[in-house]
Amino acid sequence: MKWKIFVDGQAGTTGLKIHERLAHHPHVEMLVIPEGKRKDPDARRAFLNGADLAFLCLPDQAASETAAFAAEGKTRLIDASTAHRTAQGWTYGLPELGAAWRTRIAGADRVSVPGCHATGFILALYPLVASGIIPPDAPVTCHSLTGYSGGGRGLIEAYQAEGRNESCRAPRHYALGLQHKHLPEMGHWTGLTQTPLFTPIVADFYQGMAVAVPLFKRILTKKLSALEIQAELASFYAGERFVKVMPYGAEDDLPGGFFNPLACNGTNRAEIFVCGREEQILLLTRLDNLGKGSSGAAIQIMNIMMGLDEGIGLGE
Repeated sequence: MKWKIFVDGQAGTTGLKIHERLAHHPHVEMLVIPEGKRKDPDARRAFLNGADLAFLCLPDQAASETAAFAAEGKTRLIDASTAHRTAQGWTYGLPELGAAWRTRIAGADRVSVPGCHATGFILALYPLVASGIIPPDAPVTCHSLTGYSGGGRGLIEAYQAEGRNESCRAPRHYALGLQHKHLPEMGHWTGLTQTPLFTPIVADFYQGMAVAVPLFKRILTKKLSALEIQAELASFYAGERFVKVMPYGAEDDLPGGFFNPLACNGTNRAEIFVCGREEQILLLTRLDNLGKGSSGAAIQIMNIMMGLDEGIGLGE
């Protein structure tokens, strides 16, 4: 059996990547809307409701509108926007958080794809909050460095334009009002009751990211060392295909001592490092913002929903 798959928003960065990854997927048949019909509401509705499963690769408002006219009970939806990541009736698509999460995803008709920054943050924090090591009301800070592809077509064009602004050469903080769109899911799905202080940074590389969460031992409910934190995370993610907790001290083997945010590019992997000494601990997660941070995660979710090996079309 082949599933009929439609990508609404197939010309965007995430939509293009999903099409690219599914080109040789043995269990899907892609429904491709003609170029001239992409903005025709009736045509989009017909393609959407003619599919077994549809990806929504749209701005938030458009994703909400499209979800509303999807045929309930027939077309299953995977939304790559931020519109439904904490919405009632939608399942959050991060299966590595436990067997119950995979079961919910497998049986769901509506699943949201986690944000790229949020993926790195939640993977590092969720096990520690859930086990009572980090208290829910802890003051948590996160700094996340990302490639410019995460900003969509406009930012990609700005970075790749001839005669581009010189400021693009240096890493740049943004969302300085501390209201980034990933914050609601970062707090909600880790179980934190205090909004994290989140500072994203865009840099002059196309894809890849590094999500850093510094912790002080004194804020922990259980006063564990960095080594013990690494062991907790390694145990939690043991056997996971796409999430790897690196051995304690792995930073000593980094070339020149520099952390490479591009090391997981082209994969669906996320790698978590735990560094630290005495009172200070650093959780550092790297992933491809276009892989495990968007299109790769979306296809992993699709495979789970279809009852397939979740790595089909993703490599290792």
